[in-house]
Amino acid sequence: MMKRVKDNVNLIRDEKTNAILNTNYSEYQNYMNLKKNKQNGTKRIETIENEINSIKDNIEEIKSMLSLLTNNIK
Repeated sequence: MMKRVKDNVNLIRDEKTNAILNTNYSEYQNYMNLKKNKQNGTKRIETIENEINSIKDNIEEIKSMLSLLTNNIK
């Protein structure tokens, strides 16, 4: 059984689960697009963090090699 939410024509309450559902499809699509963009942004940040960590590791390796080279020259 569904019942309209007071003061909002686009929302209904499922009386069995007590969940509130939005019946406005365009609002739902906007929400899903925002959610997808947020997920993409999160994935992008994770990718950038991984790349930065990889660069840090490479720099540390280069520093170690340079240190070995300079110690061997002395």
